[in-house]
Amino acid sequence: MEFIEELKWRGLVKDVTDLDGLVETVKSPTTVYCGFDPTADSLHVGHLQQIILLRRYQNAGHTPIALCGGFTGMIGDPRPTTERKLLTHEEVLHNAECIRHQLAMFLKFDGDNAAIMENNNNWLGEMSLLDYLRDYGKLFNIAYMLQKDTIKKRLDSGLSYTEFSYTILQAMDFLTLYQKYGCRIQIGGSDQWGNLTSGMELIRKVEGDQAKVWGVTSPLITKSDGSKFGKSEGKNVWLDPQRTNAYEFYQFWLNTPDSDIVDYLKRLSLRSPEEIMALEEKVKTEPQLREAQKALAEELTVLVHGEDGLAKAQRITETFFHGDIMKLSPEEIKEGLSDAVRTQIEDGTTLIDALVASSICKSKGDARRLIQQGSVSVNGEKTTAIDTVLTQADAINQEFTIIRKGKKNWYLLTF
Repeated sequence: MEFIEELKWRGLVKDVTDLDGLVETVKSPTTVYCGFDPTADSLHVGHLQQIILLRRYQNAGHTPIALCGGFTGMIGDPRPTTERKLLTHEEVLHNAECIRHQLAMFLKFDGDNAAIMENNNNWLGEMSLLDYLRDYGKLFNIAYMLQKDTIKKRLDSGLSYTEFSYTILQAMDFLTLYQKYGCRIQIGGSDQWGNLTSGMELIRKVEGDQAKVWGVTSPLITKSDGSKFGKSEGKNVWLDPQRTNAYEFYQFWLNTPDSDIVDYLKRLSLRSPEEIMALEEKVKTEPQLREAQKALAEELTVLVHGEDGLAKAQRITETFFHGDIMKLSPEEIKEGLSDAVRTQIEDGTTLIDALVASSICKSKGDARRLIQQGSVSVNGEKTTAIDTVLTQADAINQEFTIIRKGKKNWYLLTF
């Protein structure tokens, strides 16, 4: 299976300019880029498709450029509804540096086709307004720009000139990378099609028709139930370990529904098509084993958190569901319970009062019955004594106490 054919099989090609020409071009080493705007100090799993696409190109012998939008990030690509909150220059530079380190986890920066990291602040930040208007603004026709979906969708609700100019700035990025590195391919999500074609048009006008470049978009990842991909419990799943720990990250993929997992494997796994088809068959014949989910969870957790992060995530997972939670370290327990309901109590609070205060039980009577039924565990030990008192001295690390109601409901009490 040729490279572009495999990308199509994986569902990673939506729109492309001159497909036949692209197929021929990638038969020889070339250069490809994708841009990432630093609107936060971390990328999230929604960015993984494009990041891993760059790695696919690199594995196929091409040179990937990861472009951090240190300049365009201060404007932001037009959103479908409202304008983005503008960040300060200092915020964007900080975010850009954080993202640069994250991208370095996925790409190889040595060897014959070593990845290149760039920041468009290096050229856009030095440009004068006069140069922008004379050298670039005059090359863009307003009527042409108004046909772009990202612009057209916002005309009725209102679009500032700041956002309107974004597509010109991104086009200038493609031109700069073409001139500096001979970059001939730009990739992006399907919502970037208008920006990609603007860049190609600018290159044609500046460099002439002999300059052959391509734009390739991939469909945005969606969930089969219609909910937004990339969120867990309403929160973004980040690539920064300080924002989303290894256990949460691993669990996000492990909990992928059977209806979505094969699509995610095709788009995000570096496994061969044959390996993915074998896992697809397992989903059909032995879904209870969740082998496809485990395979993707393991692969992506290693990429983002390393082998140690995967080992920790698997250890916490196994212990929470099948083992003795007290064998975990206090930090591992907190990671595993990062989404648990937390309640602050006073030293010496009775268990009954703690159950009510944390809304585990509606009343003291409910709390007594639950304890007497043997449905409550304190720090891994089942207790049936209704006069149990919770003290800070007995707390884990003298910091927190864990309450488990039944088999799956965990609560964390702090003093």
